[in-house]
Amino acid sequence: MNETKELLKRFESGAQSWTDYEDYLKLNSQEIEPFLQLALKLKMRYFNNILKIYTPGKRFPAISLTGSQCALSCEHCNKKYLKNMHPITNNKDLRSFLLKHSKEGGTGALISGGCLPDGSVPLLNYIESIQSIKNETDLIINAHTGLIDENSAKMLAEAKVDIISFDLNLDDEIIKDIYHLDKNLEDYIKVLNILRKYKLNIVPHICIGLHYGKLHKELETIRYLKDSDLNPSLIVLIALIPPIDTKRKFEIPNPIDIAKVISIIRFVFPRTEISLGCMRPRGALKLEIEKMAFKAGINRIEIPSKKTLNWAKKVFPEINYQFFSACCAIPQEFEELAQSRNNIVKKYQI
Repeated sequence: MNETKELLKRFESGAQSWTDYEDYLKLNSQEIEPFLQLALKLKMRYFNNILKIYTPGKRFPAISLTGSQCALSCEHCNKKYLKNMHPITNNKDLRSFLLKHSKEGGTGALISGGCLPDGSVPLLNYIESIQSIKNETDLIINAHTGLIDENSAKMLAEAKVDIISFDLNLDDEIIKDIYHLDKNLEDYIKVLNILRKYKLNIVPHICIGLHYGKLHKELETIRYLKDSDLNPSLIVLIALIPPIDTKRKFEIPNPIDIAKVISIIRFVFPRTEISLGCMRPRGALKLEIEKMAFKAGINRIEIPSKKTLNWAKKVFPEINYQFFSACCAIPQEFEELAQSRNNIVKKYQI
């Protein structure tokens, strides 16, 4: 108990080390409560009482440039997420779809898809259409790139893509055993440096519990992000949804573990927006995960439970909800464009 009190004192003074974060990850649910309170105070200091709610819906569709195809068949996904995306597999259809989407009041779109064997999403053949859309409309374009090469990064920058959603993972076991990629940590760092070279707006996505539902090297990933001086304006946290049709045994990540990782990011990046993204366990743990994430210091959340928002309003009566019809990775500068219509706000009846 004395060790925990001493640990808390270091956190309160801002003198905690990376070793202290390792010790923090070992604490139980009762022991972490004062640390979560500290993280929430940090969130309130820099982001006030505001919690931003994101509901992409029809105004911000996810597009798969590969249809339901992916060369990797990752253990945690195995192409299932591609099935929920809008399949578009040629330039003409992409341009036509996005022009129509813009005319009908769309906010933007996520351009994604399955990966090639090298871990890249095949964006290169579609950049001409993306560039014309950026020139002709106000649509916000979020590109999920994977491990793209320098030429693709250069062309995405020339096309003025607004967001690069980049899955940041510095865990060799996950890269090889979960992603089935013949890559390593240096490959991820190389792509990040290429994206930075062309001044693209990188929004790191960190998946909690990707190592079969348990924390593994999330802390190493956070430390690299800090040491890299990337200084992201936003970090998106997602959490493993255990796959069913796999030979490997996956567990549901513990909501306490999710809160620990989120709070560490809040301590390390106090002025950075943190979002709980759309990929996270649903079912019985949905409400607990969302509550714990709120207590850990998020200031954005995608598609939350109405019960979570009602709970937060009771616990923090002065909380101010803001609603946006977009994915939770959009830059702050686009919030006015992405404001939700009244029917979305009424749906939550806050």
